[in-house]
Amino acid sequence: MTLRTPCVAGQFYPSSRSALKAYLQETIVSDDHKKDAYAVIMPHAGYMYSGATAAKTISRVNIPQTVFMLGPNHTGLGEPFSIMTNGSWITPLGQVSIDEELAEKVVRQSSLIEEDDVAHKKEHSLEVELPFLQHVRPDVNIVPMAIGSHDLHKLREVAEAIGSLLMEYNVLILVSSDMTHYESEQQASEKDRKAIDAIIRLDEKMLAAVVAQHNISMCGFAPAYMALIMAKIMGAQSGELVEYTTSGAVTGDTAQVVGYAGMIIV
Repeated sequence: MTLRTPCVAGQFYPSSRSALKAYLQETIVSDDHKKDAYAVIMPHAGYMYSGATAAKTISRVNIPQTVFMLGPNHTGLGEPFSIMTNGSWITPLGQVSIDEELAEKVVRQSSLIEEDDVAHKKEHSLEVELPFLQHVRPDVNIVPMAIGSHDLHKLREVAEAIGSLLMEYNVLILVSSDMTHYESEQQASEKDRKAIDAIIRLDEKMLAAVVAQHNISMCGFAPAYMALIMAKIMGAQSGELVEYTTSGAVTGDTAQVVGYAGMIIV
């Protein structure tokens, strides 16, 4: 059995179980009006910067047994469409098992999808989301996929293949993405609003167009593009913004910020 050990515990989030649990208990507020959702988009920076936005987002939705996780490949390691099909991911809160049956079916959906652990070993984008899922639903299972391609044709092909499969399952898609990187708060907010509007409209073509036209450094663009296609196949009708903020809200530095958006697709 493959065990994927943490690579950013103690950097992006607390490495001790007690400290991490205390943070999540304080940050994740119970919401009596949770929604069933097809997908969520959550930021993946250090918790001091984006943890509150991630917590507010996950607090708003019902978490099914299995979460299909889509994150960008920052490291460049591994295959362009890398999925882990067996084993568990470890966090300070314990182990999260991979839904092996579903993961193996996903691999068979497209020749572009590869069973690959390498892309995940040093990639933080999915790891930082796991404690939020564990806190809200301790028995959660995952299907983790890292995307290292920006080829729109291939992204669509894979998304359509997976979306048609997920129609048969009660699964939440979780997209891990930050928004604009290292621009002024005003510039970041203006650019990110264009991407957010496209996601609210569930318009992946519009999202691709505004990201390209305005050079939006949204690291999880490819996973978000795929998720919009997948969610619409599954029945999604609209998106909504839970919260948008920037690192400047924490650091006070508005000259160079990173944008963070929490969104729900229903």
